[in-house]
Amino acid sequence: MNNKIKQEIPLHVMLLVPVILVIIYNYGPMFGLFIAFQDYIPSNKGLLHSFLNGDWIGLDMFRYILMMPDFTLIMRNTLFIALMKIAAKIVFPLMFSLMLNEVSKKWVKKSVQTITFLPFFLSWVILGGILLEVFSPRNGIVNMVLENFGYKAFYFFGNDKIFPYMLVLTDLWKEIGFTTIILLAALTGIDPTLYEAASIDGAGRWKQTLYITFPSIMGMVILLTILGMGNIMNAGFEQIFMLYGPSVYSTGDIIDTYTYRMGIENGQFVLATAVGLFKSVISLIVMVSSYSVAKKYSNYKIF
Repeated sequence: MNNKIKQEIPLHVMLLVPVILVIIYNYGPMFGLFIAFQDYIPSNKGLLHSFLNGDWIGLDMFRYILMMPDFTLIMRNTLFIALMKIAAKIVFPLMFSLMLNEVSKKWVKKSVQTITFLPFFLSWVILGGILLEVFSPRNGIVNMVLENFGYKAFYFFGNDKIFPYMLVLTDLWKEIGFTTIILLAALTGIDPTLYEAASIDGAGRWKQTLYITFPSIMGMVILLTILGMGNIMNAGFEQIFMLYGPSVYSTGDIIDTYTYRMGIENGQFVLATAVGLFKSVISLIVMVSSYSVAKKYSNYKIF
């Protein structure tokens, strides 16, 4: 055994613990996917007994899912919410970073960046509690302000018509700081002599932004869009689970929340597993396609 391997032994030992945890909690549950193809009935004799004695039904559950009226609804909700989030997290951070880049005072720029970045570090458990209190129809500060101006109190997270848009706005509030930092990093990489030459030629700030800034960061914008499309089937389980209720199921129920309700609350394990597996397969196809497009147009690659 050479000296290099001896030196790396502590590193491999340190790596062993996370690898074991990943195998147990990420790969271990995959064996449960078998029940999507079984007439699975939980038994008092244990999970293994239930697996071995369940009748195989093939793809019958997947055919049943595709014919369910609820499946069309949750697919529509998932895609609608996810697409709006992707669009919002590209357009608004882009506008915000362009405006922030024009601020000359560094302390102002850093203060704004810090304030907008803070929600990114908080989980949806905390943010959900804050948002429900702020928008509460009884004592929320938003409704108190509305009532002072003569308007009636409004339950923002209990109205199915505006609930998807509230999801997009609150998700944007949490993520805008992170995306803005990425775009600001791209803006600082632009050669300043381009602006100086444009200024000498008489171009104002708008024309400089239009003909220098936009083309220079367009590669990063395309990359963020493509990577966002890879998560189109993930509309945000934690956020929606914390904020929604039965009154907004018609517009706020997505694949992940539907799977949770069917599997955990209603005990329909086969149905929930089949829906989750269907979503995972579609997500894998979309993600591989997105990475292929990102590699082709932005030279982005992991491996």
